[in-house]
Amino acid sequence: MVSIATWNINSVRLRIDQVARFLQQEAPDVLCLQEIKCREEQFPHAAFESLGYRHRAIHGQKGYHGVATVSRIPLREIGRHDWQDNGEARHVGVELLGEGQGLLLENVYIPAGGDIPDREVNLKFGQKLDFLDRMTRWADALDRPTLIVGDFNIAPLQCDVYDHKALLKVVSHTPIEVEALDRFQGAHGWVDLGRKHIPAPERNYSWWSYRSYWRQKDQGRRLDHVWASPEVAAQSRAYRFVEETRRWDQPSDHVPLVTELAL
Repeated sequence: MVSIATWNINSVRLRIDQVARFLQQEAPDVLCLQEIKCREEQFPHAAFESLGYRHRAIHGQKGYHGVATVSRIPLREIGRHDWQDNGEARHVGVELLGEGQGLLLENVYIPAGGDIPDREVNLKFGQKLDFLDRMTRWADALDRPTLIVGDFNIAPLQCDVYDHKALLKVVSHTPIEVEALDRFQGAHGWVDLGRKHIPAPERNYSWWSYRSYWRQKDQGRRLDHVWASPEVAAQSRAYRFVEETRRWDQPSDHVPLVTELAL
């Protein structure tokens, strides 16, 4: 059994103690981080080394974005796609070499898309849609067992947000974004493990605004995802979100997801 976690950490250096706490508590074999907000040479390598995560693939940049995959299982980096087409560090792909050998694990941080869901007046929204389009063309050519995880910045189902009608015009839940994500899903036949194991309409949020969570308002959205090729999905045995991290001191606004695969 191989366990794989994903977490938008919102600065790995700021929250390295929380990452260590999570790794000691949940002990996933692999952890995919998004929004690490640092270059590779600034990454807290020593902390991960001391925890036994000696294999790392890091695609970072100064101060913004960035993704990292850390593992107790040997791996090799296989790619860094620039689906944003502007040089931002938003993807790293690896192949597992030990247990789970042959599985491709893609770690992605899809752009948030700004505030206005109109590409004519909001460049960032257009970039998000173009990112999804490029990622869809990539998925259409995939021919190996793959798991793609990360912060997709889209809550696709009506039950993936606290108020569907109120958020229809809010970036992350607009019909145009959901349709783009549907095309990506169809391009490879991805299986959404979050909804395989926690069927709709069960509560399954991964993100809460800093402005609402502390008020104990359950205004969540399911923005983080774990999607699998059909043959990988057939081997998935468990999935959970670790909500307690959202209550830790100075937390990320996202919580980790963990899946277990009988590889």
